[in-house]
Amino acid sequence: MATDRTDSSELTVEEKLQSLYELQQIDSEIDRIRILRGELPLEVQDLEDEIAGLETRISNLKQEVKDIDAEKQSRAQGIKDSESLIEKYSKQQDNVRNNREFDALSKEIEFQKLEIELCNKKIKEANAAIKGKQELESKAKAELKDCKANLEAKKSELDNIIKETESEENALVQKSNETAEKIDERLINAYTRIRQSAINGLGVVNVDRGACGGCFNKIPPQRQLDIRLRKKIIVCEYCGRILVDKYICDYDHSLEEADKLAAAKAPKRRSKRKKA
Repeated sequence: MATDRTDSSELTVEEKLQSLYELQQIDSEIDRIRILRGELPLEVQDLEDEIAGLETRISNLKQEVKDIDAEKQSRAQGIKDSESLIEKYSKQQDNVRNNREFDALSKEIEFQKLEIELCNKKIKEANAAIKGKQELESKAKAELKDCKANLEAKKSELDNIIKETESEENALVQKSNETAEKIDERLINAYTRIRQSAINGLGVVNVDRGACGGCFNKIPPQRQLDIRLRKKIIVCEYCGRILVDKYICDYDHSLEEADKLAAAKAPKRRSKRKKA
């Protein structure tokens, strides 16, 4: 597949490993800078979410107060309507022709009085509900004020940290992108996947004291030799990180010197056989 990484196919395995390790060093430095921000970005995000939630809550409480007040006004109008009906039925009682009509009007008057009592009860409940909603709204507004002040302080602190490290971070990000361009896409995808799954963000580690620099499991001697030879890309069988020898980016320390270190004990064994 044709990509912008045409030059990467011409790199030797050793050069690919060197580029990967350099990329890891750059990305680790970027991670270090971002760690300086600590939990501030998350805290800012949490505060922004909390403020949005409080604003929504205040808006809902205001709407609920309006709805309760509308119901209260409706009940007040119901009282007026019932009082008008009571007055009307009372006048009609003066002109009834029999007891049956009088009793019917009396029942209507009694019903309207009960309606007035019910409306008064509902109005009292509405007043209590409005008071409760207004208290909740006041508390929410106080919380909102505190959150906004806290958010302003956190944002200011975060902005100061970003300003202090922005130029360095941008330069490192650019360098990271340039280094990544030297490596073929398959390796970059593998490296990125490993980095994302690793807690410490290490996708490429060196072998230190015969152990993986990521998970610290022991590496077999033959595998250590293969790593020093830099002829193929080797991953840790325990954590999946890409393994390199500690001299991978020490260009003054040649591969031949690394081979000499790997075979340092061989001459001693041969000399013993000659004496024998």
